[in-house]
Amino acid sequence: MSNGELSRLRNVVLAGHSGSGKTTLAEHLLHKAGAITRLGRVDDGTASLDFEPEEQKRKLSLSLAVAGLEHDGHHATLIDTPGYADFAGEVVEGFAAADGALLTMDASGGVEAGTETAIALGRQTNTAALFVLTKCDRENADPTAALDALRAAFGSKIAPLQVAIGAAESFRGYVDLVHRTAWVYDGGKRTEVPIPDDLADEVSRRRDQLLEAAAEADDDVLTKYLEGEEVSDAELEACLHKGVRESVLAPVMLTAAGKDIGVEGLLDAIVRYLPSPGEEPPALATDGTAKEVDVPPDPDGPLLAQVFKTAADPFVGRLTYFRVYSGKISSHDHVWNAGRGEEERIGQVLRVKGKDHEPIGSVGAGEIGAVAKLLHTVTGDTLSQREKPLTLPPLAFPEPTLPIAIEPASKADLDKLSSALARLVEEDPTIRVERPVETGEQLLWTLGENQTAVSAERLKRKFGTSVVTHPPRVPYRETIRGETRVEGRHKKQTGGRGQFGHVWLAIEPNPGGGVAFAEKIVGGSVPRQFFSGVEKGVRDVADKGPLAGYPVVDFKATLYDGSFHTVDSDELSFRLAASMATRKGIHESSPALLEPIMDVEVRVPETYMGDVNRDLNTRRGRVLGMDSADGMQVVRAHVPQSELFTYATELRSLTGGRGTFRASLDHYEEVPAHVAQKIIDAHRKELEAAGH
Repeated sequence: MSNGELSRLRNVVLAGHSGSGKTTLAEHLLHKAGAITRLGRVDDGTASLDFEPEEQKRKLSLSLAVAGLEHDGHHATLIDTPGYADFAGEVVEGFAAADGALLTMDASGGVEAGTETAIALGRQTNTAALFVLTKCDRENADPTAALDALRAAFGSKIAPLQVAIGAAESFRGYVDLVHRTAWVYDGGKRTEVPIPDDLADEVSRRRDQLLEAAAEADDDVLTKYLEGEEVSDAELEACLHKGVRESVLAPVMLTAAGKDIGVEGLLDAIVRYLPSPGEEPPALATDGTAKEVDVPPDPDGPLLAQVFKTAADPFVGRLTYFRVYSGKISSHDHVWNAGRGEEERIGQVLRVKGKDHEPIGSVGAGEIGAVAKLLHTVTGDTLSQREKPLTLPPLAFPEPTLPIAIEPASKADLDKLSSALARLVEEDPTIRVERPVETGEQLLWTLGENQTAVSAERLKRKFGTSVVTHPPRVPYRETIRGETRVEGRHKKQTGGRGQFGHVWLAIEPNPGGGVAFAEKIVGGSVPRQFFSGVEKGVRDVADKGPLAGYPVVDFKATLYDGSFHTVDSDELSFRLAASMATRKGIHESSPALLEPIMDVEVRVPETYMGDVNRDLNTRRGRVLGMDSADGMQVVRAHVPQSELFTYATELRSLTGGRGTFRASLDHYEEVPAHVAQKIIDAHRKELEAAGH
């Protein structure tokens, strides 16, 4: 591929709130360009970019999907992403591979959380963007109000390219503000008409808004605009071309894909306004000496490619999607994964078209491709050459905050679960799997309940492993608040040699010191060789406390007296005697149940501060302070872990999807008496049910 051909490439991510029509819009763009011959529908489960069974069942995009089209001598790769917050990791992957974005917003609603998330991600990645108001023909749709809502939320950089002719069911076309022409549609056929008289003032006002935003890209045009001189259509077109690429402005376009209104104009805008890979700044990579180097988008340069998505394909196995920034990847090449120090053999290079794959010879700078069955490489990894190793920064995914305990549904599933979970995490890096030592449960961490449900379905369908889920156990602990001295005596005679161990222990709190053992034996009442048995007996009880079966922490047991038998005493006898004494001592030392307290940071728009604080109080939380950062309010609080297991879902509901939080263990503290009693009673019922 030559540098000239680089200018004819576009990599475009579609992002926006769930239900804003991204997949439908992509389907119409592909169909209008002739990339697909049959127009599918999301609601019918026939859309070419919603091909996973879970997506067709829910009528909802759950995974990133890729397809290419040709328009006006250009090749554009569309990357469709989910809008639902549970699958935000897919949006991160989409932006990582794209140079430009189509940010969709339903014209019948306001600015929703998914729109804000997409805009924030676009800003973080400095991605040029076009806004697309979708469903302008929908009941209650008001493109003018939707445009004003965008400008109110994000400022005058939001610039209208079109003025709607009609609204809702009467929407039938638009006025092109750049060229001052009007177009109406009938049965998908576009016809130029005079600008309606009743829109003259609106067209004049909106063109001024467009000129004001676009002129920021060119000082000469800005001077003409400020001095009231006429700005020609050609000058405006050039400003738009430059301004969008430099993220000086984000134009807004109108569509009603179901009526084929605005689709062709959007294809033109993708080609005219969104940047090609050749117009992007060099990629900042790290070389083999840990030095940062600029790698320009050169088809003849050193190989630099990044994996932005890993998927489990039913036909080809693990499928790795990558974006090439420099050089090229050809079928049957050998490439170097510098981050892992591993060589990978490339099989057949593929061009992805939804669920279909087209074999091709190579993928060059600026292009997106895929390859099957890489052994070591996962999402975020960089591919380069062994003789010139390069790495790009890994992708930054949102942290999962919703835990669920999972167990294999059967013995057959147990054998496959570990490898199935590893492959699931490869496919979706926003999922985390862990097994806390305190509870021994297998925990699946996700971004929300929908992702949990979809993950369970995929484990069964893709990897043949069924799981059952239940709420996680809280890793409570037990401790003591008082002191006591207790005796433990174990004596057993069964004919022949018996068992005998006898100890006196002083039991006392040991704040922050864990479980400690000491001995203060005087006169050899307990021989030294039995001390280790006594300590084991103390720690046996500490592993499973007497209140509710949780580990006992922060106490000290001191062996200060006892007795032994020259024949019948052994280490086991003293271990059993010490266990008896310790258990009794803990009961007599004012035992208490401790719970983990999490340090929580909640980020929300100011509008929701009152609701969030009230909700934290109902969770037994203590608000420690409030601050602001990046236009959001930040609330810090200490909250019991038991109150946070479903907080990810409930915070999203409370804040319209705009709130996020993170939590980390801060300390343990005593459980309130009324809560502790419920936990202890539940433990007793479990023991009774088990026959203990």
